[in-house]
Amino acid sequence: MSERKAVVLVTGADGFIGRHVAPALSRAGWLVRRAARSPLGTDDEVVVESIGPETDWKPALEGVDAVVHLAARVHHKHEEHAIQLYRNVNIAGTLHLARSAASAGVRQFIFVSTVLVHGRSNDGRAPFSEDDILTPRGLYGMSKAAAETGLRTLARDCDMKISVIRPPLVYGSGAKGNFALLTRAVNLGLPLPFAAIHNQRAFLAVQNLSSFILRRLSYLDAASNFEIFLVADREQVSTPEFIERLAKASGKSPRLFGVPPDLLSTLLRVIGRQDTHDSLIGSLELDVSKAMATGWQPQVSLDEGLRLALLAQDA
Repeated sequence: MSERKAVVLVTGADGFIGRHVAPALSRAGWLVRRAARSPLGTDDEVVVESIGPETDWKPALEGVDAVVHLAARVHHKHEEHAIQLYRNVNIAGTLHLARSAASAGVRQFIFVSTVLVHGRSNDGRAPFSEDDILTPRGLYGMSKAAAETGLRTLARDCDMKISVIRPPLVYGSGAKGNFALLTRAVNLGLPLPFAAIHNQRAFLAVQNLSSFILRRLSYLDAASNFEIFLVADREQVSTPEFIERLAKASGKSPRLFGVPPDLLSTLLRVIGRQDTHDSLIGSLELDVSKAMATGWQPQVSLDEGLRLALLAQDA
């Protein structure tokens, strides 16, 4: 008789990260059950139209050994009016899923949080580490921090191993947000005013995030039921260098020009792009020594990750 394959439930399987993580786990020998908001047309799917404190997870969790929770409310165009939505999905929904998983006998629960639980910048400070006091910014960051707190409490009262992963900007094929904007600007040959920025920022190829998730699923730490990890690519580079490397991967010439950082910061705030200021001008350095101490190594370099992202988009 052949040994039963371990089953992993991946929430948010239809999202950018989920479309990379689920196949990576399948290639590694896991039987992946994909949870998505609408049918994916696959035999291993389970439709979960909404995630919240009342979601019935029992059918999805039947026979499951591990859960990778990717689904979350990330952006809302009227964020100031969406407090309850963030609470329902990112906090109450996460904790309800985790409690349901523990009750169903799931052995491992991986929660993909965000580096924004630390704030948006560590300018003038040491790189962020897992032991820092959290200073989340924005509803998204605050909701993820609250979910982490709830998971830590849950871990004290159950046998399920819980891992929290805090990634920085994740890039790859299908990525949205600032990576998509930068890619479009580089491909169009638009001049970008970041040449005078001297920061250091962490980035994470989706392949490297997938490999760390797989590492955690493959390793049961008997010492603790709750662990937190900061994960990033090996190289942490400045914004203009990231753009230059992106342009090289695209086969383009970067069109960078310098605007004094203080003036650029003021202009971005005036036009209401505080998010762009925080994610492109400030520094965001991470201490990833804890993740590396598990034996994990990033699968791809920054250049290779960018090449794969753009190669898949051009295909």
